[in-house]
Amino acid sequence: MNARGLRQGLLALSLAATLAIPAFAVQPDEVLADSALEARARALSAGLRCMVCQNQSIDDSDASLARDIRLLIRERLVKGDGDAAIRDFLVSRYGDFILLKPPFEPQTWLLWLGAPLALGLGALAMIRFRRADAPPKPLSPEEERRLADLVG
Repeated sequence: MNARGLRQGLLALSLAATLAIPAFAVQPDEVLADSALEARARALSAGLRCMVCQNQSIDDSDASLARDIRLLIRERLVKGDGDAAIRDFLVSRYGDFILLKPPFEPQTWLLWLGAPLALGLGALAMIRFRRADAPPKPLSPEEERRLADLVG
């Protein structure tokens, strides 16, 4: 392999490695000096939904509300709050919707069971309509005679 091919291979490898790294929206000024607290903050924020983006965790979101929640989490961790207390505080403020995996409770049954129910109803509809596509019954002798009279 020549030097040019080696350079291109290394460039492609470094580009692939860069793209494989998850993109976090956490700003350098948000990162805690204590690595254990920072790991807890990341674990908490990875399980919380951005209320603006709604399909991203607050760890991945660039929204200002997500940043505020990330800072709130870190502030409460520094004060000594536990993970469950922080999660409970955020749920009391924003509801179960802030959790990327909400608990299985009566008010969230539709969230958990909606997709399987829709899939099951679709399967039942396909089965029913497939049966409806059965070949028609043959005409009776009288129906054939009437058809022949109509056609001429």
